[in-house]
Amino acid sequence: MKKFYIILTLIGMFLTTSLSACAFNWKFWKKDACPVSNPVITKESDFELIPTMNTQSNAKNVVWVGTFQLIWNDLIDEIIMQPVQFVGTKSVMADNLNKKSFTVSDLSESSYYKKWGLASPKMKKEIENSIKEKFNETSDILGAFDWTPAERKYILYAMLKKDFEYIEKFDKLPEAHFVGSDGDVKYFGINKDSSGKLRSSVNVLFYNNKNDYAVSLKSKQGDVIYLYRTDDNNTLDNLYNDMIKKSEDFGGAKWLTNVDEFKAPNLDFKKERTFDELCNKLIKNTDYIISQAIETVQFKMDETGVKLKSEAGIMMKATSVGPSQRPVPRYFYFNNRYVIFIKEKEKPYFAMKIEDAKKLQK
Repeated sequence: MKKFYIILTLIGMFLTTSLSACAFNWKFWKKDACPVSNPVITKESDFELIPTMNTQSNAKNVVWVGTFQLIWNDLIDEIIMQPVQFVGTKSVMADNLNKKSFTVSDLSESSYYKKWGLASPKMKKEIENSIKEKFNETSDILGAFDWTPAERKYILYAMLKKDFEYIEKFDKLPEAHFVGSDGDVKYFGINKDSSGKLRSSVNVLFYNNKNDYAVSLKSKQGDVIYLYRTDDNNTLDNLYNDMIKKSEDFGGAKWLTNVDEFKAPNLDFKKERTFDELCNKLIKNTDYIISQAIETVQFKMDETGVKLKSEAGIMMKATSVGPSQRPVPRYFYFNNRYVIFIKEKEKPYFAMKIEDAKKLQK
């Protein structure tokens, strides 16, 4: 009997250990079952892609591209015919996008492609062929949408593509420290050993002190790159306006002198954001919701020039209720007891209850 209890005890210990191990393995199997891809910088506190230049952000690195604004403009102008406001909730993001602070008039036609229409595999194929023909590019986001056709299910899409070179190729400079970064970073620019012709590629906007200055770089294609050194913690639109104002007020030399030097860090990153704040909320005076909203940016800047690719996509769906649905007939038949009120100002000056209309007719 004693041996029997010992055997039972050993079996119980074995099962407990096995189940614990299974639970442990299940926990980690579940984690690996849906792996999450890691972007170059994962934390929003480190790097945030914002929808408008006047968006507030506390992230260390903040990037804005006008691509998402382009399709938001089409959403307003082509589909709902009004600014986007949500039922029961206020959205600062939507309000900022509604201002249309960036439009296609701010770009050359050769640098963007956009399309909107009813979702279908045919439309997806059309977009893929168009961006391939125009930019020799493929999409990173089209596969994220459900292209199954449905009544009043819309897709809005845009790609912004820029690829340009500086007037002169800058020198690669030694790796050096960047305040706030761990380890040295790569730089390009002009130092005392650089050729004199490189200096004509840089315009000085202003130099107020060692912490407040700005330059612009020329490109062969006509694009201009502004670099503004400042400690001001402001929105991007305000920083741009400040830079222009300081440039207009500056009375010093607006060129690089023989003793001036210039350097900027190489940049190479990808970033994607889903704007969940805009999704699954009923838009006022419509029966539409935004079911998906995505923007990506891929950017490279080095001693030769700049390469930029950005995509944005929105999927719109009609809900089952709302003013855009075929109305159900309502019969306002006053053929039973009812009341009449007649009013000129605050209170009625006439009121009447009617239970027998026949007696009130001649």
